[in-house]
Amino acid sequence: MTPDEYCQHKSAQSGSSFYYSFLFLEPPRRRAITALYAFCREVDDVVDECPDPQIAATKLAWWRLEVARIFGGQPEHPVGQALQANVAPFRLPKEQLLEIIDGMEMDLQQSRYLDFKGLQLYCYRVAGVVGLLAAEIFGYQDRATLKYAHDLGLAFQLTNIIRDVGEDARRGRIYLPVDELQRFDVPADDIQNGKHTDAFIRLMEFQIDRAQRFYEQALNVLPAVDRKAQKSGLIMAAIYRTLLDEIRRDGCRVLTHRTGLTPLRKLWIAWRTSLAI
Repeated sequence: MTPDEYCQHKSAQSGSSFYYSFLFLEPPRRRAITALYAFCREVDDVVDECPDPQIAATKLAWWRLEVARIFGGQPEHPVGQALQANVAPFRLPKEQLLEIIDGMEMDLQQSRYLDFKGLQLYCYRVAGVVGLLAAEIFGYQDRATLKYAHDLGLAFQLTNIIRDVGEDARRGRIYLPVDELQRFDVPADDIQNGKHTDAFIRLMEFQIDRAQRFYEQALNVLPAVDRKAQKSGLIMAAIYRTLLDEIRRDGCRVLTHRTGLTPLRKLWIAWRTSLAI
């Protein structure tokens, strides 16, 4: 299996909505974004699948060394090898790849956030930075597109947090800010115990509304000259916003259910969106 084939398998295996947006890219950009996505999956899996924080920290330290090898030596991992072929053509900064690892390390250091400001830093590192890297791969003419990419990345991560509230709680993490739990009178114990209440629904509707505002903010600043180049991001936004609508329609039952879209529906949304751009 070649490095590119490994990354393709890693991306397809995840079943992520991102995979469907990559299908509409020309091959060089598709290979580059698939390698970037595989890198994100690898470092995220370290935190999610390793129950011992010290071992997870050691593995993330190895990935830091792998990033150094990508830019200055011989990468050892297939994902590192695939990324190395794309860092120069698409001007991918080493610092931003390391910042993604910084975000993953935050999961080893804390499981709660006091307010949205703290959560926003986490979202920036694990998703906003990815948006900026993706913008480089997709291409742009107007630097205002970087603001769009940053905000869109945050919107994606907020959507993931909303979708995965129950799953994250079972892993011992609650990303919803403490001050917002208090504002809506939702005890952390309710989330950890999967207690679905009217107060929890109001809390989640507030989260959904904020995520939608980030999507609107991103789309409003995307320059017209870069819409076609950023088609993949727009496709992802359409799929994720539909997911938020489904979660709301389902009564925000994210504590015990994982609301999702079928592969066929994701593909249909991707095709419909691509035609409109």
